[in-house]
Amino acid sequence: MAKKTGLAEGYIHGFTKDEQDRLYQQARVHEEVIFPQIDFGSAKSIIEVGSGVGAQTKILLERFPHLNIQCVDASKTQVARARQELENEMKSGRVKIDAGDALHLKYKDNAFDGAFICWLLEHVQNPVEILEEVKRVLKSGGVIYCNEVFNATFYVHPYSPATLKYWFEFNDQQWSLKGDPFVGGKLANYLMEAGFQNVSTKVLTHQYDNRMPKKRAAFIDYWTGLLLSGAKGLIDVGRVTPAIVKEMTRELQTLKDDPNSVIFYSWILARAEVY
Repeated sequence: MAKKTGLAEGYIHGFTKDEQDRLYQQARVHEEVIFPQIDFGSAKSIIEVGSGVGAQTKILLERFPHLNIQCVDASKTQVARARQELENEMKSGRVKIDAGDALHLKYKDNAFDGAFICWLLEHVQNPVEILEEVKRVLKSGGVIYCNEVFNATFYVHPYSPATLKYWFEFNDQQWSLKGDPFVGGKLANYLMEAGFQNVSTKVLTHQYDNRMPKKRAAFIDYWTGLLLSGAKGLIDVGRVTPAIVKEMTRELQTLKDDPNSVIFYSWILARAEVY
């Protein structure tokens, strides 16, 4: 019998170098919203599960210079890029990076003071089992931060039908691959089911309108790249046509040029403890 893994049946964004570069951009786009909410000030060592290319790891190391981080990711391609990017931090002993499955962590019980998960659970089939496994390797008093998508919140003005059609297919494809583009809304339930206590959640938001035109334009550029990262796969399985992708791209450029446009997206950050 094959060993059970936590992965969904496919990764909607792919593993190209351009996509890996986009993940570094994405981390910085969200940094000023996510990381003021994260406090590992009293932790000495944490585990980052689903660490990918190490984009979030870099930020954690910058913000918590005392911290040692054990990274683990299922993709050998992403792990190779992370090792390249974090070579100096690995040499100094601050970071270790392993390829491995989140359902079968190779670390001992009670090994870490904290855990960080970011944009992972949308891509897995067994979120509660993964959280149970993370809880196993945390010490009593350890804290987990879990940052996850809630894709039902996306909104743009003016009305952009091709973009919304594409977004529906993007999310439906992720669902069909046994991921969950709405997992953020369920985080509290999942953490409680996994045995965590003192669970709290925050709704984090990017909202850009006439008050901040430069940030709005930059975020629309970022969002365009995010959507296009799934285009080839969606075309290949027949969910969208090249014409839809072209029209979506045109609509997003129109949004960027419109002096009265609005773009809005929210997601969920959860915090919980182990006792």
